[in-house]
Amino acid sequence: MNVLCYLTPKKEVEFLYEDFTIRQALEKMEFHRYSTIPVLERATGKYLYSVREGDFLWYLKDRKLTFDDFSKHPLSDVKPSREVREVGASADVEELYGLIVSQNYVPITDDNKIFIGIITRKAVLDALIHEGKNLK
Repeated sequence: MNVLCYLTPKKEVEFLYEDFTIRQALEKMEFHRYSTIPVLERATGKYLYSVREGDFLWYLKDRKLTFDDFSKHPLSDVKPSREVREVGASADVEELYGLIVSQNYVPITDDNKIFIGIITRKAVLDALIHEGKNLK
C-alpha cells in the first residue's frame, strides 16, 4: 500500500517558514490550536523540522525573555527538543506505521525533500479501523 493514500496535502496543512519571528510562529500555532507544527525553508519548500510549544517555553526560559521580545527573535533560533521524522512519498507503509506510533503526524516529502503534506495518526487509525470493519 502507498503511504500517499493517507496524505493531507500541503495546501490543507498549516506550517511555518524558518524566517518567521517567534511571535508570528506562536500566533499561528495559537490561532490553529496546534501544539506541534512543521517548519519549512521558504526558498525551497523543504521540510526542516517541527517545533513544539515546549520548545518556545525553553527558549524563553533560557534567555529570560518576555513575550514582547519574541517579535525580535527569528524562529530559526528555536531548536526542536525532539525530532519529528519525515518520510518520502515512496516509503512503504511499514516505515510510516513505525513512526506514527510515536508522532502525531509524519511529514511527507518528495524525492527532492520538498514538503508535500502530512499523514496524521488519526488518518491512519481511521483507515485501519475502516479496513477492519470491511473484513468482517
